[in-house]
Amino acid sequence: MVRATQLLHAQREPVPTRAAATVLLMRDTPAGPELLMTRRSASAGFAPGAYVFPGGGIDPADADAHAIAARRPTQTDLHLTQAIAAIRESFEELGVLLARHSDGRFAGPADIGALDRRAPFAEQCRARGLTLAAEQMFLLAHWITDRDLPRRFDVPFLVARMPEGQQPQADESEQFEPVWVRPADALARHQAGSFFMIFPTIRTLERLRGFDSVDAVLAACASEEPLWRSCPRAGWLAGQEARFMEQDMPYGELQLVSPDGQIVHHLDWRSDQAVPLLKNVQRLTAPNPGFMTGPGTNSYLVGDASTGYLAIDPGPDDPQHLRRLWQAAGGDIRLIVCTHSHPDHSPGARPLQALCDRRPPILGLPSQPTARPGSSFTPDRALADGEVLALEGGAEGHRLMVIHTPGHAANHLCLVLLEDGLLFSGDHILNGSTTVVDPPDGEMTAYLDSLDRLAAACGEHGIEFILPAHGHVLGSALQAIAQLKAHRLQREAKVIAAMRARPGGSLQDWVPLAYDDVPPKVWPLAQRSLLAHVQRIQALGLA
Repeated sequence: MVRATQLLHAQREPVPTRAAATVLLMRDTPAGPELLMTRRSASAGFAPGAYVFPGGGIDPADADAHAIAARRPTQTDLHLTQAIAAIRESFEELGVLLARHSDGRFAGPADIGALDRRAPFAEQCRARGLTLAAEQMFLLAHWITDRDLPRRFDVPFLVARMPEGQQPQADESEQFEPVWVRPADALARHQAGSFFMIFPTIRTLERLRGFDSVDAVLAACASEEPLWRSCPRAGWLAGQEARFMEQDMPYGELQLVSPDGQIVHHLDWRSDQAVPLLKNVQRLTAPNPGFMTGPGTNSYLVGDASTGYLAIDPGPDDPQHLRRLWQAAGGDIRLIVCTHSHPDHSPGARPLQALCDRRPPILGLPSQPTARPGSSFTPDRALADGEVLALEGGAEGHRLMVIHTPGHAANHLCLVLLEDGLLFSGDHILNGSTTVVDPPDGEMTAYLDSLDRLAAACGEHGIEFILPAHGHVLGSALQAIAQLKAHRLQREAKVIAAMRARPGGSLQDWVPLAYDDVPPKVWPLAQRSLLAHVQRIQALGLA
């Protein structure tokens, strides 16, 4: 866990959440499924003027109405209460009533007209012999309002089919202008500026636009588990607030820099100055963006003014980049470590060393004979697996443990900042893409074994965050590693299938089958990792 003393910003307790429920009422049309949305009052305390799905806070009376609600055998008491709240809110806000008579008929206009939207809901339904159709409510998603907002809700997004024969009518106090809209159309209108929506609504519609019927949506929700859970985080991007879900690439970085959710971190890539991530960690991205390097190679500085600094991956031999890195450390670089010998990582080590009065040693592993000609590297001293590098002085020190991780390159290593649970992963783990494993210096079985070593280190040292050489910080380190390994094994299965489909074929024959989910322009690069998969498959006799 990151030491509180290393956080950049004083932390504050987020506002407590209030239990709520939201319902997505859907219907089928020849053009695809539509959802019922409504515009909130411009004076509303939450999301004023936004188009939303009906919903609101859960009342104590919702939990007391279980006796008049139908439920699925797998529906928990909590989910039943949430469904009842969503049914009540859809009636109070839009005059839509998901309830049945004793003979199974859905409530109709006469029943709706006989009920008072401002009177106790469950009592009125009970008096008319109506059973709430809570078993028709399915859990789609679970959202928790962002930590930075002054009003926060813990809210399931439920989905149900719109009852036939009913017409929505807004209450004209909280909700206005009920409208049926296809997800894609709502998103297009929002993009055009005529249909304002808030982040959870937008992301929900993005997920739903891939479904071709209401039945398909309900079938996807049959497990009683949400299809996704999210408590978004926000940062600054191009001068504007930008919000992200857990699977978005910047999420882990926001989690590291601002655990309490304050909007304080800028996500723009900077090659002109170092970006502080913690008091003892800075990142300076080299000005070498490209298809292979993404936004550029991340050089990291670990340490502080009292301990001096350790530089990780100085990057290419770019004089301006190296001088900025030296300046960010106040000229006090004590150690230089290269995670591996590739030309976007290690060539800057000697010129950076020459800038420093202390001439810090260059550490790492020497390149192997299998390395390509442009990837030669000889450190001043080879690092031992498990060795700990220490920066000491002042009140706190910083210790980095070396883990040998061959696979992407034969001389690849990672570093663990022990006091703060941070993994500097070099190119072994990237954010936004999978690394290339390029034989002969790259080897797929070694790569997978190294992933297992890193997963074990996460458990042993409480590693929560991964700082890659390309891309933003990754959070949920163990989960990220597990997903990466699963992706590699899924790709291996596709390679095996391709080899069996075209026995005796070549890499050119197999790549369209094994990498049919990536653009053809990527296939020449993919062939490098394909070769690594093939060599592993043949060595293990898997095909």
